[in-house]
Amino acid sequence: MKEILREIGMIARALDSISNLEFKEVELTKGQYLYLVRVCENPGIIQEKVAEMIKVDRTTASRAIKKLETNGFIEKRDDEQNKKIKKLFPTEKGKAIYPIIKQENDHSNQVALAGFSDEEIETIYQLLHRVRQNVEIDWEYVKKGQKRTY
Repeated sequence: MKEILREIGMIARALDSISNLEFKEVELTKGQYLYLVRVCENPGIIQEKVAEMIKVDRTTASRAIKKLETNGFIEKRDDEQNKKIKKLFPTEKGKAIYPIIKQENDHSNQVALAGFSDEEIETIYQLLHRVRQNVEIDWEYVKKGQKRTY
């Protein structure tokens, strides 16, 4: 069997390393750009939903979101109906950084997909989407404290 997940992992780690290095100058550290993008694209989102979108546990998301808040990229606001719920919003500083992150993402997509036809790109997307859906089933299962059988 081909090591497809190994290839996907290497691609993801390489792109993450590039992003972390490039975003260092705008005071975004290790992977925080992922959270900031989700908040900018979904103002008013709750922390648990961000964690689910990125596929990390609540503790990991909480640490990253706290750093973004401390560094002035996002702010938490009380929900008007339920004061226990904290909604996340980008600050002006966060909104100003978002286009830079988007530009880097667009460039990385161009580099990664250079030489592929539109049809090939669509095929890659559809296949990876299916892979993600398959993995999400196990992710949800394990997240709830279950053990997979091998």
